[in-house]
Amino acid sequence: MTIGNGLIVAGIVLILAGFAYKFGLLNSFGNLPGDIRYEGKNSRFYFPIVTMLLISVVLSLLLAFFKK
Repeated sequence: MTIGNGLIVAGIVLILAGFAYKFGLLNSFGNLPGDIRYEGKNSRFYFPIVTMLLISVVLSLLLAFFKK
């Protein structure tokens, strides 16, 4: 795959993700069970570990699929 084709695919994926976010299909994304959230008196900490793992798995599968 050339760089041009890769950029086209990346653009299409970003457009689809934007539509999904706009129409509320990704509302729970980032608030999955297992994401670490701490809210103290004067501070907040948020570490979306499960969300990052999910994104990593999906991207790995997509890259493996398109590489073949």
